[in-house]
Amino acid sequence: MTMLSRTTVGIAAVCGTLFMGYCIYFDRKRRSAPDFKKKLREKRRKQGSRSAPGGSSQLPDLRSQEAVQSFFMQEVQLGEELLAQGELEAGVEHLCNAVAVCHQPQQLLQVLQQTVPPQVFQLLLQRLPLAGQRLAASAAAKEAAITEDDVE
Repeated sequence: MTMLSRTTVGIAAVCGTLFMGYCIYFDRKRRSAPDFKKKLREKRRKQGSRSAPGGSSQLPDLRSQEAVQSFFMQEVQLGEELLAQGELEAGVEHLCNAVAVCHQPQQLLQVLQQTVPPQVFQLLLQRLPLAGQRLAASAAAKEAAITEDDVE
């Protein structure tokens, strides 16, 4: 019995070592590729344009409940993370986006009033009308685009 478990442990150790070697080899090969940095920059640029950590986010399709709910959760999480990192402006912007799409904004504002510092909450209240306007403008633009597609 002891021999079997030693053999099993030995085989597992060898397999683990081989797997790590495989990962290291292909990671080095990938990084040494001539266009690796160019591809990496392009990938990061595309990711950054979709949802920049400190910038404004792409607003969801308001007709899709799933999209709004996913956007809401993403914005709350991102806002909390940015506030924890000390980036108040960006964190407040994301929380404003979350409040703007929330179905019960008064309740969310009450929770935020109790959980965030008073100066952050005041900044949130100041920026909330702008987030609402941005949401309305986005909804109007999407509606206009849909109407144009229907006409054609």
